[in-house]
Amino acid sequence: MTHFIEGNTFRDRARRTLESEFMRKAVQKAVDRLETNKKNASKELGNWDDWRARGRDIRKHTVDHLDYYLGQLADNVRKNGGTVYFAPWAEDARQIISEIIKKHEGKLVVKSKSMVTEEIHLNKTLIEQGHEVVETDLAEYILQLAEEPPSHIVVPAIHKSREQIAQLFSEVAGEKLANDTPTLTAFSRRVLREKFLKADIGITGCNFAIAETGSTSLVTNEGNARLVSSLPKVHIVIMGMERVLPTFEDLEVVLTLLPRSATGQKLTSYVSINNGPRKPGESDGPEHFYLVILDNGRSRMLADDEFRQALHCTRCGACFNVCPVYRHVGGHAYGSVYGGPIGSVISSFLGKDYKEYLGLAYATTLCAACSRVCSVMIPIHDLLLTLRKRYVQAGLPPFSERAAFKVWKTTFKSPGTYRIAMKSAQIAQKPFVNNGYIGRGPAPLSAWTNSRYFPAAADKTFRERWLEKHH
Repeated sequence: MTHFIEGNTFRDRARRTLESEFMRKAVQKAVDRLETNKKNASKELGNWDDWRARGRDIRKHTVDHLDYYLGQLADNVRKNGGTVYFAPWAEDARQIISEIIKKHEGKLVVKSKSMVTEEIHLNKTLIEQGHEVVETDLAEYILQLAEEPPSHIVVPAIHKSREQIAQLFSEVAGEKLANDTPTLTAFSRRVLREKFLKADIGITGCNFAIAETGSTSLVTNEGNARLVSSLPKVHIVIMGMERVLPTFEDLEVVLTLLPRSATGQKLTSYVSINNGPRKPGESDGPEHFYLVILDNGRSRMLADDEFRQALHCTRCGACFNVCPVYRHVGGHAYGSVYGGPIGSVISSFLGKDYKEYLGLAYATTLCAACSRVCSVMIPIHDLLLTLRKRYVQAGLPPFSERAAFKVWKTTFKSPGTYRIAMKSAQIAQKPFVNNGYIGRGPAPLSAWTNSRYFPAAADKTFRERWLEKHH
């Protein structure tokens, strides 16, 4: 995968993002607002944990019986006149979609926000094939112009300022645009509405599909998804295979949780339900409907008893907003389409090169704030801790880290070597101690002391004081 932020490891990328003071302040301000809104909305609903428990039970039941509900969904989509494809890997999904577009001689493709299309790098493939591809979600359109991936699962352009957006829009307009909201909004409407009217292919994601009816749902705060799914003659929906619910009653519960957890809204501005191609007598809707159901490593997660529950995720993004790591480094540091706490878990399973992301388990303080706010009670911090364990068991930590812990293990196994080590530390630390803390330690200790306080070793250990007191 090509990373927007250069660097092969999370640490490398995080170091670069930390250099941007604007990014840090923008992200922190935005997530503070989202978290405050979420707290107010959940408090207003009342018995919030009861709703979360109900959502957890629905998602668990669905994922535990995923084969049945996917079969039911596919059957009902076909009954509605649609076509269903199952894509084992990202390249299979890209090929399927490319062939659908070729079959219908598509040229202009309009898209609504879809993390799954980001996951499979669909835009790049379609553009290389000569298609014009336009993101119609405002934030995604901004990022497309900037040639950047999303930095948040709900608000993708969280790191962009109005001045930066105005500059991007000005380049497209061929004239300098003011950076006020009305001007920028008017420009995007003018450009995108023309694309809606001319497009022959519409591609959307799917928040949740409903197995009992073969319906797909979209939850947005802009009207673009409705235009993408109804104006072009071909509508292609791509969804991760876990994004299914048994009934509309289950969707009601999830749609009570999702917007409150994501943005603090009681309900998003638009909830669209698609039921396949246009029926006789209907005035709008596509002539052809395709549903592409993607695996791309999800079955690997499904088969893992410990990590299956990560598939319960509703993609509300609440865990991003409380994570102290995400708040400082932003989404691009993770190197994966899915950042934040839950992204660190699921990225370690998705795709054929998933092992690239196992190290993201260390992009956390294990404070458990993510688990506390999860809309369906996924114990995210426990999963991150288990990933760390597997990372070590696989022998993936660098040699220096493994060697250091071997020395630590040897030292602490023997009371004699432990006493010698403590005495040595008391002597060696003296040039670096200030007011009881090591503030400017030598490498590799400096990696800690450059940004944190490191308590100095006491002049006398607890054991030494104990012996003095009782003898």
